[in-house]
Amino acid sequence: MKVSELARSAPLPELGRAMHEFMADLFPLCRSITGDGLRETLRRVARVAPLQLQEVPSGTRAFDWTVPREWNIRDAWVADARGRRVVDFRESNLRVVNYSVPVRRRLTLDELRPHLHTLPDHPTWVPYKTSYYAESWGFCLSQEELDRLPPGEYEAVIDSTLADGHLTYGECVLPGTSDAEVLISSHACHPSLANDNLSGVAVAAHLASLLARTERRLTYRFLFAPGTIGAIVWLARNEARLPAVRAGLVLACVGDAGPAVYKRSRRGDALVDRAAAHVLGTRAGGGEVVAFSPYGNDERQFCSPGFDLPVGALTRSGHDRSDRHHTSADDMASVAPGALADSLSVCLDVLSILEEDAAVTSLNPKCEPQLGRRGLYRTFGGRADRAALESALLWVLSCADGVHTLLDVAERARLPFAVVEEAARALESEHLLRRGEVPGAGTGRGRADR
Repeated sequence: MKVSELARSAPLPELGRAMHEFMADLFPLCRSITGDGLRETLRRVARVAPLQLQEVPSGTRAFDWTVPREWNIRDAWVADARGRRVVDFRESNLRVVNYSVPVRRRLTLDELRPHLHTLPDHPTWVPYKTSYYAESWGFCLSQEELDRLPPGEYEAVIDSTLADGHLTYGECVLPGTSDAEVLISSHACHPSLANDNLSGVAVAAHLASLLARTERRLTYRFLFAPGTIGAIVWLARNEARLPAVRAGLVLACVGDAGPAVYKRSRRGDALVDRAAAHVLGTRAGGGEVVAFSPYGNDERQFCSPGFDLPVGALTRSGHDRSDRHHTSADDMASVAPGALADSLSVCLDVLSILEEDAAVTSLNPKCEPQLGRRGLYRTFGGRADRAALESALLWVLSCADGVHTLLDVAERARLPFAVVEEAARALESEHLLRRGEVPGAGTGRGRADR
């Protein structure tokens, strides 16, 4: 089965439920940019997709960054004078500032307050806070919980370790008939945040599982790594192979009820940018395309000037569109199987274009060939999209000069790429059309780069 056939036939409701269940399994794990929670997450991803884990020692240099010491945590709490836990890591791993150094102290409430983090504008939510690169410690709780704490003495305990170890990331490589690569990346470091983090991990893992069973022209490389530092380390260790990357997608915040949103690569007009814009502009579910910005997820590392890779980002309600971002409100109730399935469908449609796009050359270029005599119109008889397919036949022939591609045709005709590609296959079957390599495909650049 080809990727384009998979895009048309994938059992999306079933896949949506499977992804949601997979997220629920991962949700309780205490992930960070290093440590056993991250490793266990990647081990569980490997049950879905063929994943290889890589370990990078603390202290390893990666451009301007250094792999930090490894952090692990066993337990943490704030207890009142009676020994009752008023903040409890066992209740939620968001309760501790991620990467907190070990602590065991008795403090007054006033002494404790600088180490307590809340969200006054959302008094029932608990924030997600980190301290990756500056040794510190703290707890997170709701503003309502803080307001209920009486004056007095409290015990603060964080049973954690911060020591030399490793940063772990996972790769899944699915070879195609071409060495040209598509990079799919999702950060895997956030604890108990469903939409930001786990939705991207779930969609990427199941996308890899599906693609592993298809015929592939392109090679697909899936990266599951801690945010920022993981992508930077991967880039530093793989700089020599980066010219093979023809397109890429960063997946995050893809499980909520918002519309699909594609953020362009830094180039803005790479083939993947055009493919994603076309998919969101022609699909029934719609979507939005936004310009690149240096805020967001790891697309900003892949698109940094020294690499300028053609990598965009797919989200729904990302960090700039939801108050729930990096809070306890980003729970399993904030994501839905249908939204996960829809995001997976968008990915498959984009990859179908990357797989099937080709320059087309008419083998009967002098005037319009007689299509009725060849039975091409009858081929589409009885189909609801017959008019679009018949229109696509004429558009493909009109543009088949050896320079224009199927995506060019789809954009110009304002027809779904799948319709144009099917029309091209019908013309090929009658020896009226020949496909060739996309001009500029060796650079990963789209039409505007030629």
